[in-house]
Amino acid sequence: MKKLMTATALLMATSAIAQAEGQLNLYNWGNYTSPELLEKFKAETGITVTVTDYDSNDTALAKVEAGGHGFDLVVPSANYVPIWVEKGLIVPLDDSKLPNKGNIAPEWKDVSWDPGRTHTIPWQWGSTGVAVDTAIYGGDINTSAVFLEVPDELKGKINVVPEMNDIVAMATMYAGGEPCSEDPEVLKKARDLLVAAKPRWISMDYGATERLSNGDWAASVNWNGSTMRARLANDTVAYGYPKEGYPLFMDSVALLADAQNVEEAYKFLDFIMVPENAAMISAFARYANGIAGSEPFMPEDMKTAPEVVIPEEHKAAGVFLPTCTGKAQEYITAIWTELQK
Repeated sequence: MKKLMTATALLMATSAIAQAEGQLNLYNWGNYTSPELLEKFKAETGITVTVTDYDSNDTALAKVEAGGHGFDLVVPSANYVPIWVEKGLIVPLDDSKLPNKGNIAPEWKDVSWDPGRTHTIPWQWGSTGVAVDTAIYGGDINTSAVFLEVPDELKGKINVVPEMNDIVAMATMYAGGEPCSEDPEVLKKARDLLVAAKPRWISMDYGATERLSNGDWAASVNWNGSTMRARLANDTVAYGYPKEGYPLFMDSVALLADAQNVEEAYKFLDFIMVPENAAMISAFARYANGIAGSEPFMPEDMKTAPEVVIPEEHKAAGVFLPTCTGKAQEYITAIWTELQK
């Protein structure tokens, strides 16, 4: 009996340790999660976070919708959040478990894609523009012509990130339309521009930070934070804001409907709303965040970086993409499918 009690006590102790250490599975964009943040979270909570990467909103949506993924948290972009909500893939958050929710900056508390912030917590926000190695190309970089009417110096040297709605929206705005347009003429022009340009691209890949840094690519349609990281490694890289129009985004963290580690997920969500922790996220990936009070903890070089602080003359051209539906999304998907051929 004594041996049985000892074995039982040992088993209970082991279970308690396992529960205290905890597990959490985060499904996030690649090269977007600070390792230092995860180390700090584990030190404070005993919870180990496993991160699985994806390269586009559509990749993430398809993976989770297929089921059997094992993830607890996901980080969709603003224009995709309503889709996740409509499909029932993410659930409303219990604010009683999020005492730090008051730290969300006022401008991000009630957003069109998630009114009242019922389903998501801010992660980072930024823009999609054009990154160019100015040692190779000295022309105007504040235009989508860089990838749609590729200059000779960049032919076979420019990448396009595989984010469907961003790329089609940039082509549509270049063609004189608006994101989610249903105008057949505008969409045909956007399609023709993309199809004609594709043979001049080197790839449609996600890994722009390293390949711009080491000279593998001379240019890329890219996100601003990734471009800043590339510039810090290669000072001839510059970021352009297309004057014809460019997308703004905010990526936010959501709790999946079939999450297994729910309490651990809430601890993480609350943790990233501490200003110092939000600044750690930004310091790694080099995007702004949505948490008030994080500014004093931000790296000095981000406070004036042209990739992070949008120059006044380029602000008006930036637009948050709406959630395209119906015929607009059908057209976008058809254009994107053709580009994959």
